[in-house]
Amino acid sequence: MQPTAGLAFETFDQDAVELAALGHRTYWDGYFASRAAPLGRVPGQVVHAAFYNFADGEAARHIPSAWETIPLEASVAARERGSAASLRRILGEELADSPGLVRAADLTTKAATNAPTEGRVMYAGMRTLPLPSDPVARLWHSATMLREHRGDGHIAALVGARIGGTEAHVLDALAKGIDPPESFGRIHHLPKEQLAAVMDGLRERGLVDIEGRFTDAGRETKQRIEALTDELAAPPYDALSPAELDELVAELEPITATLVAAGSQ
Repeated sequence: MQPTAGLAFETFDQDAVELAALGHRTYWDGYFASRAAPLGRVPGQVVHAAFYNFADGEAARHIPSAWETIPLEASVAARERGSAASLRRILGEELADSPGLVRAADLTTKAATNAPTEGRVMYAGMRTLPLPSDPVARLWHSATMLREHRGDGHIAALVGARIGGTEAHVLDALAKGIDPPESFGRIHHLPKEQLAAVMDGLRERGLVDIEGRFTDAGRETKQRIEALTDELAAPPYDALSPAELDELVAELEPITATLVAAGSQ
């Protein structure tokens, strides 16, 4: 895992509050509106393609309607403002204002702004946004850039392995030991017929067995995808010297420990 992977996309409560205050009707309105905003005012089909792992029609329920009365820029600002506020609250004043956090923000930003954008749609979109001046906000923003960079690479790995978005959730559920995998929170709401078709397709390919558990081939496919994802996520960190990378890991340790103790994942 890259050193900043756990700082982005935390389920921070304040970002939802900020997005709701703008007028977004639901959490998912705010999520799609703010995360997709760096792509520009694109159709829901484009958001669906870029996000990859949402079911057909889910993006279209929120895009472009979530942008019709609320400017894209306002949604981005609310997301970052709320996330930074939550991160600061969880870390506490002493850690949030520490020289170590400032250094972590500087190094994370150096990595996040020095990777190629080719083939990285979500990452490229994030790169167009201005960097916050506040170190806490900048750390979250830069970690989110790295998270989107990693996500773009993960999608490439999934496409190469011919694993669709819902199939990816099934494999993830199996790797987490969730039984049955159809009960996984990201897909349990989908129609039973759709989930059954996905499981049947994985069985036909020899990736899950009759009981819906990993076969050796399925486990190897999941491991290969994750290994390639790690490999594809490495380029941003080439911008850091070995000493800087070690320093970044050291500075992030107390930040990560505090987030984990607070229940962040």
